[in-house]
Amino acid sequence: MEHKIKVSAPVYQQIAADIAAKIVERRYQVGDRLYARSALASQYSVSPETARRAIAVLSDLEIVSVVKGSGVVILSYDNAVRFVQQFMDIKSMYDLKKNIMDSLDRQRKEAEHMAESISEILDRTERFQAFNPFIPFEIEITSKTPYLNLSISDLNFWHYTTATILGIRRGEMMMVSPGPYAVLCEGDILYYCGDTDCQQRVRNFLYPEHPPEKAILDKLRASHRDGKE
Repeated sequence: MEHKIKVSAPVYQQIAADIAAKIVERRYQVGDRLYARSALASQYSVSPETARRAIAVLSDLEIVSVVKGSGVVILSYDNAVRFVQQFMDIKSMYDLKKNIMDSLDRQRKEAEHMAESISEILDRTERFQAFNPFIPFEIEITSKTPYLNLSISDLNFWHYTTATILGIRRGEMMMVSPGPYAVLCEGDILYYCGDTDCQQRVRNFLYPEHPPEKAILDKLRASHRDGKE
């Protein structure tokens, strides 16, 4: 199969580059005669005028010489090399730009597909929760919460989250409908229900980005001790 340089250029320039590449590959030697323009037009499936322009490009670059009565003669190997190198550089830059644009296009399509998938998941979740509003959410109580060993009442849990606590699992024990005086301990699993946004409100409340000041926590703990006495 014959080697052809694919570049983003007019057809006659592509033909000129292809002929120059064959000279570089030693398929044509200096002094060889090329086909007549009509034969080149047939070989590349172009019009005779396009073939003429391709030969004109090579002639202007002194790669070939058009001799009356002798046709087109290969004139310079070195000039062919320079022409091919230029086209390879242009091709490389063009291909690099194309690869970047193709990559960006793929990323855009992937981002759109991901957005559609996330939207579908959220839609299904909302429809499922609307159909099953009492299926509880759950969250683990860890040492990262500032509210360890405080009761649900101390925290005004419902007021801040609008979530209703259905149960607390502590080890192997499950406390159903624990009431306002149940204390949150490390390792507890809290089960609760509420509106669509309460899950995020509960997480933000139990694990705030900016925890309450120590004075507020001390006051809550003092209130908790007073309530127990």
